[in-house]
Amino acid sequence: MLTIKQTMIDQFMSMRIHNKKSHHPHPSYLLEHQLLESITRKDMERASLLLKNINQITRQSCARRKLRSLKNSVISSCTLFTRAAIKGGVDPETAFQLNDTYLQKIEDLTSIQSIHQLEYSMLDDFIQTVKKADNLPYSPVINKAIIYLHEHILSELTLEEIAQACYVSPSYLSHLFKKEVGLSVVQFINEKRVEESKYFLLNTSTSIADIARLFQFCNQSYYTSVFKKYVNQTPKQYREAMATPTLKEC
Repeated sequence: MLTIKQTMIDQFMSMRIHNKKSHHPHPSYLLEHQLLESITRKDMERASLLLKNINQITRQSCARRKLRSLKNSVISSCTLFTRAAIKGGVDPETAFQLNDTYLQKIEDLTSIQSIHQLEYSMLDDFIQTVKKADNLPYSPVINKAIIYLHEHILSELTLEEIAQACYVSPSYLSHLFKKEVGLSVVQFINEKRVEESKYFLLNTSTSIADIARLFQFCNQSYYTSVFKKYVNQTPKQYREAMATPTLKEC
């Protein structure tokens, strides 16, 4: 039986082959790099022009349905904008919260035109957030730890590994994280994994057991327990309560 990870890899490779056959190029790395630098430098005029140039290139196919494909592509843009905003001085939590907000907005839209419009609004919002980022609420060590956690949320994580990535001792990181964030590292990881897992509950037919494994919960029962702690519903209840015909069709 194929693992979830292997299935995802197979789908990715299949899509890349399809893109090449269909002549759907990815945006130029230079254009993309310039766009992200414009976000970091808070240059909305240049960023808008670069995004327009990128969008004149036929977008790569990211799914069989055009609407779903465009949503996936703009979700990728949102992720890149988030990284650029953090580089520009936005604290990671603020950037990721804005990211989460736009991910939901993207999923709620039902027309290609509205998604294109949202991408420009999203660009403006991220740049405005960079402009407001005068003072970071967390120290550089904690910012680095939070970024690392978000980037490795699907991996097995240990305090020692995270501390090593931040060049501090595990005990120091644990103390500082609790002091600044108000949560232990484990609590923070669980909360973020629950939040990230909501996407799979709402937008895929992946089983709850597979979602639990994907997010490194030891079993479905533990995932359900942690999920209910933060959401006051089990994953099954949440999926049933939040499911809408619009999301299923996309």
